[in-house]
Amino acid sequence: MTERYTTTDAGSPAPSDDQSLTVGPDGPILLQDHYLIEQMAMFNRERIPERQPHAKGGGAFGHFEVTNDVSRYTRAAVFQPGTKTETLVRFSTVAGERGSPDTWRDPRGFAVKFYTSEGNFDMVGNNTPIFFIRDPLKFQHFIRSQKRRAANNLRDHNMQWDFWTLSPESAHQVTWLMGDRGIPKTWRHMNGYGSHTYSWINHAGEIFWVKYHFITDQGIDFLTQEDADRLAGEDADYHQRDLYDVIERANSPAGHSRCRSCRSRTPRPTGSTPSI
Repeated sequence: MTERYTTTDAGSPAPSDDQSLTVGPDGPILLQDHYLIEQMAMFNRERIPERQPHAKGGGAFGHFEVTNDVSRYTRAAVFQPGTKTETLVRFSTVAGERGSPDTWRDPRGFAVKFYTSEGNFDMVGNNTPIFFIRDPLKFQHFIRSQKRRAANNLRDHNMQWDFWTLSPESAHQVTWLMGDRGIPKTWRHMNGYGSHTYSWINHAGEIFWVKYHFITDQGIDFLTQEDADRLAGEDADYHQRDLYDVIERANSPAGHSRCRSCRSRTPRPTGSTPSI
């Protein structure tokens, strides 16, 4: 039987996995002990800081199958008729930390990774078809307004509403957030929407602008504020547990996707530069 050794990150045998290198039996520890330095460096970096938005989430693997012919709009292999592509979908909250309740009122992230024959295609999305802002320069300020206030480490509704009222373009999204869809019953009972507009190019070189909508087959359902508050105290991982339990019972959730498209046309010169 081959004897097993503790190894360094490079795969070579470690000098010792329980003692540091010293000057003699009772001398000082030496910095030339590369295995000690390697272990300390690994220990210091093994906890990855949580991401800013969408820190808490969960997901599942599945597949995406094309059931209608959209080849006149795109030549991408993943969207050709009959193509079946392995996928990974991650659902998340936006403002909450990793230990926060799943049932807080919050938009839900809906990110999809397609493992296509032409490479991985990542699509970022939410459970709402619109967003709070258009200008990316505002994004950092928006996220900070939804997080904890630096002065006291507490959530601050005044800070949230201060940003929204000073950014009137967020009004449409705020109505979604404060409505029924702000607290979905489960991740299975909400739709997903690609956050951005994408371009499809067909074999003739024509360009079509598209938006992706992922429609749940389970139907839209939501929690009341009272039920959401109760579940936040009883089971902070309610949505994650629901998805895991359903898949374990071999009753995987399903949905279908739709694409809204329009053809891109070359604009006519007007002699002036429009403001955007």
